Amino acid sequence: MNATPVTVTAPELRALHRYIAIEGPIGAGKTSLAHRLAERWPVRTLLERPEANPFLARFYGDMPRYALATELQFALQRAEESRQTADLLAQGVAVITDFIPQKSAVFARLTLSDDEWRLYQSLTARIDTTAAGAPDLVIHLQASAPTLHARVEKRGRAEEGRISEAYLRQLSDAYDQFFYHYDESPVLTVNTEHLNLLESDADFALLLEQIETMRGRKASFVKAE
Repeated sequence: MNATPVTVTAPELRALHRYIAIEGPIGAGKTSLAHRLAERWPVRTLLERPEANPFLARFYGDMPRYALATELQFALQRAEESRQTADLLAQGVAVITDFIPQKSAVFARLTLSDDEWRLYQSLTARIDTTAAGAPDLVIHLQASAPTLHARVEKRGRAEEGRISEAYLRQLSDAYDQFFYHYDESPVLTVNTEHLNLLESDADFALLLEQIETMRGRKASFVKAE
């Protein structure tokens, strides 16, 4: 488990939620934002571990062949991460994750054939990914496919070298469709096309303002160019 303990005593810097999840397509900036929020608030981060999936590199080289094994492995991993989140919450520790367990189904529906999808659903119905319950807030990050592709290329991970812009466009559309119907948690959708949440204090402050002032179940934020 990746954990970043942060000690902050100022009341105004206390986390507004005990469980925040950050979601979005590859390259949206989920992990970077989780780290930055953890620097501001006294929370623990629980992050995805794609390197722990032995099928992932092969999946990017041959998606049809390795999609089922890859997504089943991720489903098992996220079930364990959900239990870890539940343990932290039970200890009174606020948590930020860079995933929700349902993301496995988003990827699986996109990459599996119909027969494999039915098999995936049958098998994952036996895996409990709900131990932590629903997040108090989900931050859904968006960006255009060209921007996502440029970010993926910039970080230079060998296993991601074969990710195409077309795949990222399909993935973005799948996430948008998923969150259009998602109602388990409040969702703040943030377009990061012109936001630099990692390096710009001003942009980060804009996001914090959106989190702090959000009142309804769904809200969106787009920074003008």
